Amino acid sequence: MPEPEPALEPADARRKPASPSDSGSAPTVERPRHSDMILGIILVSYFMIVLNNSIIFTGLPQIRAELNLSTSGMAWAQNAFTLIFGGLLPLGARVGDLLGRRRVFVSGLILFGVASFLVGAAQTETWLIAARALQGVGAAVVAPSSLSLITAIFPAGPARTRAVAAYGTTAGLGASLGMVIGGALASWVSWRAGFFINVPLAVLLIIAALLRLPAFATVKGRFDVVGAATSTVGMGALVYGIINVGDGGWTVPQVWMPMMAGLLVLALFALTEWRAKEPIMPLRLFASAQRSGAAIARLLFAGTMIAFYFFGTQYFQGVYGWTPLQAGLGFLPMSLVQFAVSLTVARLTARFGNAALVTAGLIVTTVGLGWMTQISSDTSFLIGAAGPLILLGIGQGIAFGPLTAAGIADARTEDAGAASGLVNTAHQLGSTLGVAILTSVAASAVTLEDQIVDAFIGGTVMLALSVVAALVLIVPGEFASRRRVRIN
Repeated sequence: MPEPEPALEPADARRKPASPSDSGSAPTVERPRHSDMILGIILVSYFMIVLNNSIIFTGLPQIRAELNLSTSGMAWAQNAFTLIFGGLLPLGARVGDLLGRRRVFVSGLILFGVASFLVGAAQTETWLIAARALQGVGAAVVAPSSLSLITAIFPAGPARTRAVAAYGTTAGLGASLGMVIGGALASWVSWRAGFFINVPLAVLLIIAALLRLPAFATVKGRFDVVGAATSTVGMGALVYGIINVGDGGWTVPQVWMPMMAGLLVLALFALTEWRAKEPIMPLRLFASAQRSGAAIARLLFAGTMIAFYFFGTQYFQGVYGWTPLQAGLGFLPMSLVQFAVSLTVARLTARFGNAALVTAGLIVTTVGLGWMTQISSDTSFLIGAAGPLILLGIGQGIAFGPLTAAGIADARTEDAGAASGLVNTAHQLGSTLGVAILTSVAASAVTLEDQIVDAFIGGTVMLALSVVAALVLIVPGEFASRRRVRIN
C-alpha cells in the first residue's frame, strides 16, 4: 500500500531564517502571535480582488453609455481581468516561493492599486480593457500568495479549517457584495469610484503587510515562463473564439480558428508542464481525484455564478428598470443568507467532511438557478427572484469553503504554492469561460429577457455538471484518502 502524501505543514516550522532581501522579523517555529491580524490582512486583500471581479457588473450600463462599449467590449471589460488573472496565477504562486512571499504579496498590492486607478480614469474602451488586464496581473500575484500564506501560517487541523473556510466565504461574499457596493457607488457617485477606492485600501494593506506579515526565506529555482505564456495565450485564444460566437455562430473563422489555436497551445502547455523540471502547474496535482474534482467543480461553479451576476444585474436594470443601486440591493438576500450559512461551515465540516458539504452546496445552488429560469417581467421580484436568490445564498455558503479545502487536500509540502494556484486558477478561468460561454448561449435570443433566461438555463446545466464532478471524483477521493490514513 503506498504511503499517503503528507499534509501541508506550517511553513514557519520548515523555513530557514529569512534572507536580508526579504526584510522583516524572522519566521518562528510557532504560529505567529498576530495570526488573527495576519488572517485579516489576507482576507481583506483577497476580498478586494474578488470584489473587483464583480463590482464592474452593476456599472456596466453606465460604462457602456459613457465609453460607447461594443457588445464584445462589455464582455472583455470583465474577461480581460479574469483571463489574465487566471492565466498568470500559476506563475504568481511560483514567484512567491522564489522571491519571498511577503515581498511578492506587497508588490502585487502595489500593482493592483495602480491598475485600479487606471481603470477608474479610463477614457476609451481600449484603455479600460488594458487597465483591467493590468489589474489581472496584480491579482495573479496577490491571490495565490494569500492562500499559500494561510497554508504556511496555520497548522493543519481546526485552525487551518477555520482559516480556509473564511477564505472560501470571502470568495463568495466578495462576488455578491461587489454587486451591492458597485451599485451604490454607481448610483451615488460614479462607476469609477468602485475602482478609485482600491487605491487607499491597497496602501493600508501594504503598510499592514510590511508590519505584520512574517518574512519567508526564498528558495532556489527557475521561472516556468513558457508554461505561463502558453497557459495565458491558450486560454486567451479559446475565450476570444467563444466570445465571437454571438457575432456569427460556431462555423465562422473568427470562432473556430482561435478556438483550435487555443486548444493546440493548451496542449503545448500540458506537454511543457510534463517535461519541465520546475513546472508552475505540476501535473502530479491531478493524480488526486479529490483535487481534480475540486478543480473541475470550482471551474463550473465559479463560471456559472460570475455569469449569474453578469446577467442578473442586466435583468434587474434592463427588464425591471431598476437603478444600479436597486440592482445591487437585489442581490442582498443572497449575500446575507450566504454569510449566515458560511458561519456554520467549520462545524459542519468537522461533522460531515468536505465532500458531503461540497455536494450538498452544489445541489442547492443548482436548484436555485434552475428556479431562476422561471423569472419573467410579469412576475415581481419577491415572487420570481427572492426564493431562488435565497437558495443560491445557501448553496454558495455551504460549498465555497469546503471546495477550497478539497482543492488543496493532501497536497505535498513542496506543492503548497502550486495547489493554491490551482484553486485560484480554476476559479478565475471558470469565471472567464462562464461569461464567454453563456454570452454565446444567449446570443441567439431576440429580447434581453430571453437572452438572460437562456443564460440561466445554460448556467443550470453547468452547475449540474459540477454536481457530477463532486459525486464522481470528490466523494470517492475523500473516502480513499481517509481509508489510506486509517490503514497507515
